[in-house]
Amino acid sequence: MDAENTHKVFDWLWSSGQLSARDIAALPALGVTVVINLALPTSVNALPGEAELVTREGLDYVHIPVVWERPELARFERFVAVLQAWSGSTVWVHCAKNMRVSAFLYLYRSLVLGESEDTATYPMREVWVPDAVWQAFIEQVKSRFPVSGQRA
Repeated sequence: MDAENTHKVFDWLWSSGQLSARDIAALPALGVTVVINLALPTSVNALPGEAELVTREGLDYVHIPVVWERPELARFERFVAVLQAWSGSTVWVHCAKNMRVSAFLYLYRSLVLGESEDTATYPMREVWVPDAVWQAFIEQVKSRFPVSGQRA
């Protein structure tokens, strides 16, 4: 894959930085059926026409743009709802560098799946240490999002 910070989180879930057109063409062979993009269309490395490239491969495409400087609880809630809607599917989640995504996945794994802190921090710990803005966002979500335990 051309995408930086690519990680297989589960058999059904991959994460990475920005996908290339070549990456997108390779997704069906991996069994991926849906791509979720958390990056803004104005991100420096955004792929023009990404939605069309993804759907041309017969995959579903969901865009949940997360503003880097202002991540929002509502965007995380939408992310969780999308993962639940595509339960049983193989999903690829990306953003510009896998920083937004890895933070969202940490929260998903911790709060929704109920995984331990050590387990839930993968792949975030491989990608980055959240800055003050993102640490505050993580704490906000942890204080407001109901904990459950679903799909692993």
